[in-house]
Order: sequence, then structure tokens, then C-alpha cells
Amino acid sequence: MPLKRGNSRKVISENIRELMHTYKREGHMGRSRPPSSGKAVKQAAAIAYRKARESGPIAR
Repeated sequence: MPLKRGNSRKVISENIRELMHTYKREGHMGRSRPPSSGKAVKQAAAIAYRKARESGPIAR
């Protein structure tokens, strides 16, 4: 499932959850294969925050 667009905490959290689900099911996130679940969490967070930055400024 593709990651959601947006930069709210809820969207970022859902994207991290989706990436970790993919990692636990398939053993990788995209092309990356983190060696441990701790490093996978850090990488999932980095990917989710990058997606949030790409989606544009916060609408207030």
C-alpha cells in the first residue's frame, strides 16, 4: 500500500506503522533490508518524515 500524503502526527505514525508491517512481513522496506528491527524503526521514521516534507507545508 502506498504511503499517505500529509504532515500531521497521525499520518506520519500511520506511515511508520505501514512500513514496519511491510518489514515484518517481507523482511525489507522497498530496496532496503535493515539488519534488525531497531534499525528498521529508525529507517521507517526517516522515510515517513521525508514523505511528510515532500507533501508540502502545514495547512493551518
